[in-house]
Amino acid sequence: MITAQSALAEARLRLEAAGVPGALGDARRLLAHAMGVMSGRVTLHLHDTLEEGALGVFEALVARRAARVPVSHLIGRRGFFGRDFEVSEDVLDPRPETESLVAAALEVDWSRVLDMGTGSGAILLTLLAERAKTTGTGTDISQAALRVAARNASALGVAGRAQLVQSDWFSGVAERFDLIVSNPPYIAASEMAGLAPELIYEPRLALTDEGDGLSAYRAICAGAQAHLVPGGWLMLEIGWRQGEAVCEMARAAGYSGVACRPDMDGRDRIIVARAPR
Repeated sequence: MITAQSALAEARLRLEAAGVPGALGDARRLLAHAMGVMSGRVTLHLHDTLEEGALGVFEALVARRAARVPVSHLIGRRGFFGRDFEVSEDVLDPRPETESLVAAALEVDWSRVLDMGTGSGAILLTLLAERAKTTGTGTDISQAALRVAARNASALGVAGRAQLVQSDWFSGVAERFDLIVSNPPYIAASEMAGLAPELIYEPRLALTDEGDGLSAYRAICAGAQAHLVPGGWLMLEIGWRQGEAVCEMARAAGYSGVACRPDMDGRDRIIVARAPR
């Protein structure tokens, strides 16, 4: 009979041999999923004998992780800003640096928010959950992504305040908002080959514009003012080397107070700008 501890140790070695970063942490999360326990409580079960079914599930998960399938795709969940979100191959995996965008949005006053390219809905739904009585719209070109966002909205209890619309940027949006946020595709096509292996499992449409990585910002900066109330806020996540270029776009489009803020690692990550009053 194999104990959870023995299976965990073997999985760690297998993942390390495959070059998976953070092998032990990933193995623990996969073991917790296979055993049906919370990841933070795996330690309490390390001396338990793994049932044949759970062992089979765990070994299959480890094999897929060794092939660099993201853990979030394997367990179907991802933590973001203290909440649990459903994720799949149809949406971008919410990342810790994107929490900086949410934090910036929570520093200002707003009652209606538009999140473009909402994906799983992590940004929009977190903002609505953090601010009672607010409403918001999430747009995405992918209907499959919007279905994931809809399930997350229901799970978080904010479905009644969230509208989800299939739209290519502003094409399906008619209203005005106090705040527009977006984490658009910002990886240049020339950079795609050098990305971490895990990213091949994410929707390419959410990663790159198949150009220089800046086309989404051109469209957003050009069109956002028509959908912002006077003095409304525009906040965008950017690639860490894009700050100067996107700030210049925002200034050229007439926004004021344009600033670039760092993420938790000190790298340029969030553009904050305000529409004319």
